[in-house]
Amino acid sequence: MKINDIKELSIQINLNGLSFCILDRTNNTVEFLKTIVFEKKLTPDQVLNRLKTELGSNTAFSEDFSDVLVIHQNELSTLVPDALYDEKHKVDYLKFNSKILRNDFITEDIVAVNKSVNVYVPYVNINNYIFETFGAFVYKHASSILIGSILADTEATDESIVYLNVNKYTIEVTVVKNGELQLFNVFEYHSNEDFIYYVLFVFEQLKLNVETTPIELIGNVVIGDERFIMLYTYIRHVRFLDKDYDFVITAETDRRYLHQHYLILNSF
Repeated sequence: MKINDIKELSIQINLNGLSFCILDRTNNTVEFLKTIVFEKKLTPDQVLNRLKTELGSNTAFSEDFSDVLVIHQNELSTLVPDALYDEKHKVDYLKFNSKILRNDFITEDIVAVNKSVNVYVPYVNINNYIFETFGAFVYKHASSILIGSILADTEATDESIVYLNVNKYTIEVTVVKNGELQLFNVFEYHSNEDFIYYVLFVFEQLKLNVETTPIELIGNVVIGDERFIMLYTYIRHVRFLDKDYDFVITAETDRRYLHQHYLILNSF
């Protein structure tokens, strides 16, 4: 690392995989971008072991980073309008739609663009290890970044747009209309039939038209895979979210598939 280089590291944590991104602020380039998808869903302790192995075996992570961000991606979160939020009731907000344990640590993010508070459970074991390894750092929930980025990038129109962030075993569904959030939810699926069922369920509940309402895809999906084919069978307008970033991506990656890294690229 050159003396004047300023580099930032983002690490995305999911029980189904890990993602890493390094942004060199000095020359405004993403110089490292990597995603690892696990063969099966792991426990938080198993994910920590995989994280230790990856950070310890790659010289890219031996740099001095000016900022480190950890992104916790799980279904243990809920949005509360900031006008109604009371910190003393964090557990109450979360327990209605998430299975939490008595000793779970609960925290929150401010989602300014949506005037809401995102209450969630981070992976504490991961946070402890990151602090031991890198010192002070920031952590956020993946949905805070996802919702904030989508709302900031979406032009206000009368038509609803459905955004699907596809993971190996979950989909994060964000619906936006008139520049405002209509719905955000996470569904766990175990088959392609589950996958399309939840998508069509959202269309039905929000009375969206499968002939006219578009789907924007990000995450772990490509043209020709079974989930894409399933979507295209039932919904007329399916496309991949394309975004121009304020930085240059020099990391080795297939630029046709930048939508797969949307979440971590929008963490800076």
